[in-house]
Amino acid sequence: MRPYVLAETNWKQIRDEDFSVAVLPWGATEAHNYHLPYATDNILAEEAATKAAEKAWGQQAKVVVLPTIPFGVNTGQMDVKLCMNLNPSTQYAVLKDVAQVLQMHNIDKLVILNAHGGNNFKQMIRELSLEYPNLFTCSVNWWQVTDAKPYFDEPGDHAGELETAAVMHLRPELVLPLEEAGDGSAKTFKISALKEGWASAQRKWTSVTKDTGVGDPKAATAEKGEVFFEKTTDLIADFFVELHGADLEDMYH
Repeated sequence: MRPYVLAETNWKQIRDEDFSVAVLPWGATEAHNYHLPYATDNILAEEAATKAAEKAWGQQAKVVVLPTIPFGVNTGQMDVKLCMNLNPSTQYAVLKDVAQVLQMHNIDKLVILNAHGGNNFKQMIRELSLEYPNLFTCSVNWWQVTDAKPYFDEPGDHAGELETAAVMHLRPELVLPLEEAGDGSAKTFKISALKEGWASAQRKWTSVTKDTGVGDPKAATAEKGEVFFEKTTDLIADFFVELHGADLEDMYH
C-alpha cells in the first residue's frame, strides 16, 4: 500500500492523515501512432505523479495523488476512431467539483499534473481562483519539466521518441515493436504566422499526419525513457516538497 495514492489507501489511514497537497493527474485517451496505447497520456500522468509523490513523501511532504482523469481535449481528432473528447467547459466542471471536495477537507493546494498537449488549464485556473480563492491551484506539463533535447535525438510532438521511450520504460508490454510504428511525419500550416507560432489555431489531426504520430519514434529506448522519467520526477518531487512547506499568505519576494 502506497499511502500517498488515494486509490490504494483506505479510510483507516486517510482519516488521521493531514495532507497538504493534492495532485490530480490528467491525461487523454487517443491514438498514439500505431505502436503506443490509447492510454499513453494517462500512463505518463499517473506514473509521473505517483513517482514524484513517492519521492516527496520520503522528504516528509504530505502529498496525495488523486485518481487520473482519463479524458482530455481532443476536438481536433474527432474523426480518429475512439479518440475520446472532453470539452474544456466539461473539464472545468470536473475541476470545480474536485476543488469543492478539497476545500471541504482543508486541502488548500492543488497541482494538476498534465501529460496531454491538448489540455490547457491556464484560463481555468484563473476562473477557479474566483470561485475558490483559498485554494492555490497550479498546473505542470510533465514533458516540459526539463529540456528534452539532451535526452533524445528528436523528442517529437506526439508519439515520437520522448513518449515512446517513456512508455517503453513504464509499460513495455503495451508497446508494439518499433518496426510496426509509422514514421510520424507531419505537415505544417501553409500560413506563415501559424507555422511560426505567433498566431495559433487548432490542427485537424488527420490532415496533418497519416499514422496519428508527430515525430519519429525509431530512436526510442527504454533506457532513454528511464533517465528522462527519473529526472522529471526528481524535479516535480522538489516542487511538491517546496509547495508542501509554502505559506500561501507569503508567496512572493
